[in-house]
Amino acid sequence: MTSNNQSLWRHPQAIALLMAASLTVMANATISPALAGLEQEFAEVPDAGFLVRLLVTVPSFGVMLTAPLAGWLTDCKGRRPVLLAGVWLFLLCGTAGYYLPDLHLMLISRFGLGIAVGLIMTAQTALIGDYFTGASRQALTGLQISARNFGGLVFIGTAGLAATLSPRLPFLIYGLAVLCLYTVWRHAPESRRSTGGAVQAEAPGHPAWLLLVIAISALQMLTNGLFFMMPTQLPFFFAAQGLDSALMTGAGLGLLSLCGGIAALFYGRLKARLPHAAIFALGYGALALGFAVLAQQGSAALSLAGAMVVGIGYATVSPGFVAITLALAPSGRRGTAGAILTASVFCGQFLSPFASTPAITQWGYVGAFGAAAALLALVAATAAAALHAGRRRASA
Repeated sequence: MTSNNQSLWRHPQAIALLMAASLTVMANATISPALAGLEQEFAEVPDAGFLVRLLVTVPSFGVMLTAPLAGWLTDCKGRRPVLLAGVWLFLLCGTAGYYLPDLHLMLISRFGLGIAVGLIMTAQTALIGDYFTGASRQALTGLQISARNFGGLVFIGTAGLAATLSPRLPFLIYGLAVLCLYTVWRHAPESRRSTGGAVQAEAPGHPAWLLLVIAISALQMLTNGLFFMMPTQLPFFFAAQGLDSALMTGAGLGLLSLCGGIAALFYGRLKARLPHAAIFALGYGALALGFAVLAQQGSAALSLAGAMVVGIGYATVSPGFVAITLALAPSGRRGTAGAILTASVFCGQFLSPFASTPAITQWGYVGAFGAAAALLALVAATAAAALHAGRRRASA
């Protein structure tokens, strides 16, 4: 771990932002282990099976529809109040599923949870740009991906245990947001003033920042869409091979998160030595390799190895999206830039099953995973070509 990482762990503002980052991974998947139990509880409700499954995806709708408002609020009303409001709403709407008696009310609360995630991710991204610069900012963008991966391991694992007792208990895990609420309130001051009261210097950003942020967000949407084949398709992939789907999916996603979390810890060190194009080439190359391994439909161990490599590749490329966006956007528009980036994440997640399921139906898992590997390899090759062109221009 780099000295930048070590110093960030002693920085209370960094801790507050990392705690906020760990919350966002709860939004969709935390209640997944409880879905079967909830379907039984609401068996008398028409279309209960479909509505229960919507509990997982509705937060993505909330993020996608309200991200522009979150960006405007963050830029106009301040980062701190938006972040605090987001954590408050996350706490209220997340735990609501424990006591709400009606499935439709639960769906409304899950939409509110999506609004909360949009507020949190947008304000948190802006605050990273406001609080930190240079190597510290690069290291923190890696640490937030690590926090999400390790948070996913803890939260989803705990939810799985809780769901064995009651399908309502996993909703109480959202109550952990109270710790984040206190930390943000205590250690995340409004960003435009330092602790000494000096006004932070304004960063003008790139003249074409909006178009460039939209372009990098489109790449992130594609990346998340392909990556989300892991949680949405792995259970059926393992079942098609005659393996224990629940056991293999838990092991695959657990190893993916663990490897990704470890890889993201070293993003700051990697960025100190390599430009973004080189890191993208390496990360997308790893993603392509992971999907190519999965396409072999080999042994269980080989499939798990493929999932692990996918986790490493995703954790390698993900911090770059935030770092590049913060470098492009003017300081006064970081909320808007963060909102665009946030919406792209959940748009990719939402669209993923609509693209991957027909591909699997048409080509099978071998063809679908192979196509994903080919597309990711193309992105890696493009990044490598951009790196080569940049070096040629530098040496000319």
